[in-house]
Amino acid sequence: MRRVLPSFKSSVLSALVAVAATLALTAPLPAQAEVKVGVSDWPGWVAWYVAEQKGFFKKHGADVKLVWFANYTDSISALSSGQLDANSQTWSDTMGPLAKGLPLKTILVNDNSAGNDAVVVSPKIKSFKDLKGKKIALEEFSVSHFVLATALAKHGMKPSDVKIVNLSAGDAAAAFMTGRVDAAVVWNPWIHQIEASGKGKALFTSKDMPGLIPDLLVAQEKSIASKRKDLVGMIKAWFDTVKFIQDKPAEAAAIMSKVVSLKPEEYTVFLPGTKFFDAAANKAAFDAKNPQSLPAVAPTIASFLLEHKLIDGKPDASKGIDASLLTEALK
Repeated sequence: MRRVLPSFKSSVLSALVAVAATLALTAPLPAQAEVKVGVSDWPGWVAWYVAEQKGFFKKHGADVKLVWFANYTDSISALSSGQLDANSQTWSDTMGPLAKGLPLKTILVNDNSAGNDAVVVSPKIKSFKDLKGKKIALEEFSVSHFVLATALAKHGMKPSDVKIVNLSAGDAAAAFMTGRVDAAVVWNPWIHQIEASGKGKALFTSKDMPGLIPDLLVAQEKSIASKRKDLVGMIKAWFDTVKFIQDKPAEAAAIMSKVVSLKPEEYTVFLPGTKFFDAAANKAAFDAKNPQSLPAVAPTIASFLLEHKLIDGKPDASKGIDASLLTEALK
């Protein structure tokens, strides 16, 4: 399951968020014995299992229970309703709960997508101008839609200049491979498969939009207050994890691939397109003066969500960031 933007067009999801807002106020505090952290299928989050298996949590005194979610959107609801202390989710998917006034704080940036999302085109497409009027397959209102909108804007175009065909990522890749569309916006492993087939190439990737697809550790305010030591320990463990992935990528891929039932060699495709954030990158991500920081990119992300009516109300991104735990972890 790939990270998606929150499609609050669905009345069911809107209702879930409303219920979550109520439950957040009434749900009992989780047991104090451990920090429950939601994890879904994305390299920057699956990497938490490296921290667990290599003993980095224990090393830094963090009592952590990783809770796997096969359905990513379920993890967002679980955090919003107070069933989790923290969750692995994107900055864009945190905007909706923040717009609802939920007490959530981003405390760590795990990674940025840096090539794992791409606009792939047939060989006859040489530039973005060649895409005008062409069919592009993608999953509407997902991260892929955001990637396309960003790519077109950077080249003086808008989504109405192309014909969007709404398909799931796998179906979008299949439609492209069979020539039913001229382009597709997909993520790995489909990018790798398309390029290896010789039928397409990446015209634009998430590497061309630095800072705009950050993957985070987001915590409940009440958990920060009651389990701060464990969360700070988690941040320290993360920095050990990033170093381990850099130093021993094969062993890291073996651990991570097993979590999602892939072969290690299949999982290594994801690693180059994932920019894992170490301590220095995290400091920059929380620095509002940095143009690629969380505060700096928030208006761009929120604008996309609001334009497509994916969130209700304008989120105050500043209320969703707490850099104090990072500062404490770096002492």
